Amino acid sequence: MFALLLQSVWDWLLTHDALLSSPFFPVLFSLGTYLLFCLPYVALDLLSPHVELIRRYKIQQRSHVPWEVMWSCLVHSLYNHVMFIFPLTVLNWYWRKVSLPAEAPHPLKVAHDLLACLLLFDFQYFVWHMLHHKVPWLYRTFHKVHHKYTSTFVLSTEYSGVWETLSLGFFAAINPLLLGCHPLTELLFFVLNIGLSVEDHCGYDFPWAIHRLVPFCLFGGATHHDLHHLKFKSNYAPYFTHWDRLFGTLHED
Repeated sequence: MFALLLQSVWDWLLTHDALLSSPFFPVLFSLGTYLLFCLPYVALDLLSPHVELIRRYKIQQRSHVPWEVMWSCLVHSLYNHVMFIFPLTVLNWYWRKVSLPAEAPHPLKVAHDLLACLLLFDFQYFVWHMLHHKVPWLYRTFHKVHHKYTSTFVLSTEYSGVWETLSLGFFAAINPLLLGCHPLTELLFFVLNIGLSVEDHCGYDFPWAIHRLVPFCLFGGATHHDLHHLKFKSNYAPYFTHWDRLFGTLHED
Protein backbone atom coordinates (compact mmCIF):
# COMPACT_ATOMS: atom_id res chain seq x y z
CA MET A 1 0.00 0.00 0.00
CA PHE A 2 2.77 2.45 0.96
CA ALA A 3 4.71 1.53 -2.19
CA LEU A 4 1.67 2.33 -4.35
CA LEU A 5 1.15 5.62 -2.49
CA LEU A 6 4.77 6.67 -3.01
CA GLN A 7 4.57 5.74 -6.69
CA SER A 8 1.37 7.75 -7.09
CA VAL A 9 2.96 10.79 -5.45
CA TRP A 10 6.07 10.44 -7.57
CA ASP A 11 4.05 10.00 -10.78
CA TRP A 12 2.20 13.23 -9.95
CA LEU A 13 5.46 15.05 -9.28
CA LEU A 14 6.87 13.84 -12.60
CA THR A 15 4.02 15.62 -14.38
CA HIS A 16 5.64 18.81 -13.05
CA ASP A 17 9.18 17.86 -14.05
CA ALA A 18 9.82 21.30 -15.59
CA LEU A 19 9.22 22.89 -12.18
CA LEU A 20 11.27 20.25 -10.35
CA SER A 21 14.18 20.87 -12.71
CA SER A 22 13.94 24.64 -12.44
CA PRO A 23 16.60 26.65 -10.55
CA PHE A 24 13.74 28.45 -8.80
CA PHE A 25 12.28 25.27 -7.29
CA PRO A 26 14.76 24.62 -4.40
CA VAL A 27 14.39 28.16 -3.01
CA LEU A 28 10.62 28.31 -3.46
CA PHE A 29 10.23 24.83 -1.97
CA SER A 30 12.41 25.44 1.10
CA LEU A 31 11.02 28.91 1.77
CA GLY A 32 7.41 27.82 1.22
CA THR A 33 7.84 24.78 3.46
CA TYR A 34 9.45 26.90 6.16
CA LEU A 35 6.67 29.50 6.14
CA LEU A 36 3.94 26.83 6.18
CA PHE A 37 5.49 25.20 9.25
CA CYS A 38 5.92 28.59 10.93
CA LEU A 39 2.43 29.93 10.32
CA PRO A 40 0.57 28.04 13.11
CA TYR A 41 3.18 29.05 15.69
CA VAL A 42 3.09 32.68 14.54
CA ALA A 43 -0.66 32.63 15.21
CA LEU A 44 -0.02 31.12 18.65
CA ASP A 45 2.59 33.78 19.45
CA LEU A 46 0.14 36.53 18.54
CA LEU A 47 -2.65 34.95 20.61
CA SER A 48 -0.63 33.83 23.65
CA PRO A 49 -0.64 37.21 25.47
CA HIS A 50 -4.45 37.09 25.41
CA VAL A 51 -5.17 33.36 25.82
CA GLU A 52 -4.01 31.69 29.04
CA LEU A 53 -4.58 28.18 27.61
CA ILE A 54 -1.90 28.84 24.97
CA ARG A 55 0.42 30.69 27.32
CA ARG A 56 0.62 27.79 29.77
CA TYR A 57 2.46 25.74 27.14
CA LYS A 58 5.13 28.36 26.47
CA ILE A 59 8.53 27.19 27.68
CA GLN A 60 9.47 30.67 28.90
CA GLN A 61 6.06 31.88 29.99
CA ARG A 62 7.11 35.47 30.72
CA SER A 63 8.42 36.02 27.21
CA HIS A 64 6.29 37.78 24.61
CA VAL A 65 7.23 38.23 20.96
CA PRO A 66 6.06 41.55 19.49
CA TRP A 67 4.96 41.58 15.88
CA GLU A 68 7.79 43.99 15.05
CA VAL A 69 10.36 41.38 16.14
CA MET A 70 8.63 38.65 14.14
CA TRP A 71 8.59 40.88 11.07
CA SER A 72 12.28 41.69 11.48
CA CYS A 73 13.14 37.98 11.59
CA LEU A 74 10.96 37.24 8.57
CA VAL A 75 12.57 40.02 6.51
CA HIS A 76 16.01 38.77 7.54
CA SER A 77 15.17 35.25 6.37
CA LEU A 78 13.73 36.47 3.07
CA TYR A 79 16.85 38.58 2.48
CA ASN A 80 19.15 35.57 2.99
CA HIS A 81 17.08 33.46 0.59
CA VAL A 82 17.00 36.07 -2.15
CA MET A 83 20.53 37.43 -1.88
CA PHE A 84 22.53 34.30 -1.07
CA ILE A 85 20.62 31.01 -1.31
CA PHE A 86 19.00 31.71 -4.69
CA PRO A 87 22.25 32.59 -6.54
CA LEU A 88 23.88 29.43 -5.20
CA THR A 89 20.96 27.25 -6.28
CA VAL A 90 21.22 28.74 -9.78
CA LEU A 91 24.92 27.85 -9.89
CA ASN A 92 24.12 24.35 -8.65
CA TRP A 93 21.45 24.06 -11.36
CA TYR A 94 24.11 24.73 -14.03
CA TRP A 95 26.60 22.29 -12.53
CA ARG A 96 24.31 19.43 -11.52
CA LYS A 97 21.93 17.92 -14.02
CA VAL A 98 18.65 16.90 -12.39
CA SER A 99 17.85 13.23 -12.95
CA LEU A 100 14.28 12.08 -12.31
CA PRO A 101 13.85 8.29 -12.49
CA ALA A 102 10.48 6.82 -13.39
CA GLU A 103 10.27 4.53 -10.35
CA ALA A 104 9.60 5.71 -6.81
CA PRO A 105 11.82 4.37 -4.01
CA HIS A 106 10.69 1.49 -1.81
CA PRO A 107 9.11 2.64 1.50
CA LEU A 108 11.73 0.83 3.61
CA LYS A 109 14.50 2.44 1.57
CA VAL A 110 12.88 5.85 2.12
CA ALA A 111 12.67 5.28 5.89
CA HIS A 112 16.28 4.08 6.04
CA ASP A 113 17.62 6.98 3.99
CA LEU A 114 15.62 9.60 5.90
CA LEU A 115 16.98 8.33 9.22
CA ALA A 116 20.52 8.17 7.81
CA CYS A 117 20.31 11.75 6.47
CA LEU A 118 18.89 12.99 9.75
CA LEU A 119 21.54 11.29 11.90
CA LEU A 120 24.33 12.54 9.64
CA PHE A 121 22.97 16.10 9.73
CA ASP A 122 22.60 15.88 13.51
CA PHE A 123 26.28 14.93 13.83
CA GLN A 124 27.45 17.63 11.40
CA TYR A 125 25.42 20.31 13.15
CA PHE A 126 26.64 19.17 16.58
CA VAL A 127 30.31 19.48 15.57
CA TRP A 128 29.74 22.81 13.75
CA HIS A 129 27.65 24.19 16.60
CA MET A 130 30.01 23.18 19.41
CA LEU A 131 33.00 24.65 17.56
CA HIS A 132 31.15 27.93 17.07
CA HIS A 133 30.58 28.12 20.83
CA LYS A 134 33.97 26.86 21.99
CA VAL A 135 36.00 29.13 19.69
CA PRO A 136 35.25 32.74 20.69
CA TRP A 137 36.18 34.18 17.29
CA LEU A 138 33.77 31.84 15.50
CA TYR A 139 31.00 32.73 17.93
CA ARG A 140 31.52 36.49 17.69
CA THR A 141 31.97 36.50 13.93
CA PHE A 142 29.33 34.02 12.77
CA HIS A 143 27.03 32.49 15.38
CA LYS A 144 26.23 35.38 17.70
CA VAL A 145 23.50 36.65 15.36
CA HIS A 146 21.40 33.54 15.99
CA HIS A 147 21.68 34.07 19.76
CA LYS A 148 20.21 37.53 19.71
CA TYR A 149 17.11 36.08 21.39
CA THR A 150 17.47 34.03 24.58
CA SER A 151 13.85 32.88 24.34
CA THR A 152 13.11 30.87 21.22
CA PHE A 153 10.17 31.64 18.94
CA VAL A 154 9.38 30.16 15.58
CA LEU A 155 10.63 32.94 13.28
CA SER A 156 13.99 32.91 15.06
CA THR A 157 14.61 29.52 13.42
CA GLU A 158 16.31 31.05 10.37
CA TYR A 159 17.48 34.25 12.03
CA SER A 160 21.18 33.73 11.42
CA GLY A 161 24.15 35.16 9.55
CA VAL A 162 25.07 34.30 5.99
CA TRP A 163 27.83 31.85 6.93
CA GLU A 164 25.56 29.90 9.27
CA THR A 165 22.68 29.87 6.78
CA LEU A 166 24.88 28.60 3.97
CA SER A 167 26.82 26.11 6.13
CA LEU A 168 23.74 24.37 7.48
CA GLY A 169 22.03 24.57 4.11
CA PHE A 170 25.08 22.89 2.57
CA PHE A 171 24.93 20.01 5.09
CA ALA A 172 21.23 19.49 4.40
CA ALA A 173 21.72 19.58 0.62
CA ILE A 174 24.85 17.41 0.40
CA ASN A 175 23.76 14.54 2.65
CA PRO A 176 21.13 13.03 0.30
CA LEU A 177 23.72 13.18 -2.50
CA LEU A 178 26.40 11.51 -0.36
CA LEU A 179 23.97 8.75 0.60
CA GLY A 180 22.62 8.28 -2.94
CA CYS A 181 19.03 9.10 -2.07
CA HIS A 182 16.17 9.11 -4.54
CA PRO A 183 14.95 12.65 -5.46
CA LEU A 184 11.65 11.96 -3.68
CA THR A 185 13.53 10.97 -0.52
CA GLU A 186 15.59 14.15 -0.89
CA LEU A 187 12.40 16.26 -0.94
CA LEU A 188 11.00 14.39 2.06
CA PHE A 189 14.24 14.94 3.97
CA PHE A 190 14.08 18.67 3.33
CA VAL A 191 10.50 18.75 4.65
CA LEU A 192 11.45 16.68 7.70
CA ASN A 193 14.57 18.70 8.46
CA ILE A 194 12.78 22.04 8.14
CA GLY A 195 9.84 20.81 10.22
CA LEU A 196 12.09 19.57 13.03
CA SER A 197 14.11 22.77 13.02
CA VAL A 198 10.94 24.86 13.28
CA GLU A 199 9.65 22.68 16.12
CA ASP A 200 13.02 23.09 17.85
CA HIS A 201 12.60 26.86 17.91
CA CYS A 202 8.83 27.10 18.40
CA GLY A 203 9.07 27.99 22.12
CA TYR A 204 6.21 25.67 23.13
CA ASP A 205 6.15 22.36 24.98
CA PHE A 206 2.90 20.69 23.95
CA PRO A 207 1.85 17.19 25.10
CA TRP A 208 2.24 15.98 21.50
CA ALA A 209 5.74 17.47 21.08
CA ILE A 210 8.20 15.12 19.40
CA HIS A 211 10.50 14.81 22.42
CA ARG A 212 7.53 13.49 24.41
CA LEU A 213 6.71 10.87 21.77
CA VAL A 214 10.24 9.50 21.25
CA PRO A 215 11.13 7.18 24.17
CA PHE A 216 14.18 7.13 26.48
CA CYS A 217 14.82 10.89 26.08
CA LEU A 218 16.58 10.21 22.77
CA PHE A 219 15.14 13.34 21.17
CA GLY A 220 15.72 16.79 22.63
CA GLY A 221 13.13 18.91 20.89
CA ALA A 222 11.95 22.40 21.75
CA THR A 223 12.78 22.29 25.47
CA HIS A 224 16.29 21.01 24.71
CA HIS A 225 17.04 23.81 22.25
CA ASP A 226 15.35 26.55 24.25
CA LEU A 227 17.71 25.72 27.13
CA HIS A 228 20.61 26.10 24.72
CA HIS A 229 19.51 29.64 23.87
CA LEU A 230 19.06 30.39 27.56
CA LYS A 231 22.28 28.78 28.88
CA PHE A 232 24.51 29.04 25.75
CA LYS A 233 27.02 26.33 26.76
CA SER A 234 25.04 23.10 26.46
CA ASN A 235 22.70 21.13 24.17
CA TYR A 236 24.59 21.64 20.92
CA ALA A 237 22.92 18.87 18.90
CA PRO A 238 19.85 20.04 17.00
CA TYR A 239 17.61 17.00 17.40
CA PHE A 240 18.91 13.93 19.18
CA THR A 241 20.60 13.84 22.58
CA HIS A 242 23.26 11.11 22.21
CA TRP A 243 26.14 13.40 21.13
CA ASP A 244 25.54 15.80 24.01
CA ARG A 245 25.42 12.85 26.41
CA LEU A 246 28.69 11.46 25.06
CA PHE A 247 30.48 14.81 25.28
CA GLY A 248 28.99 15.82 28.64
CA THR A 249 27.21 18.87 27.20
CA LEU A 250 23.64 17.73 27.84
CA HIS A 251 21.66 20.04 30.10
CA GLU A 252 18.21 19.05 31.32
CA ASP A 253 16.05 21.32 33.44
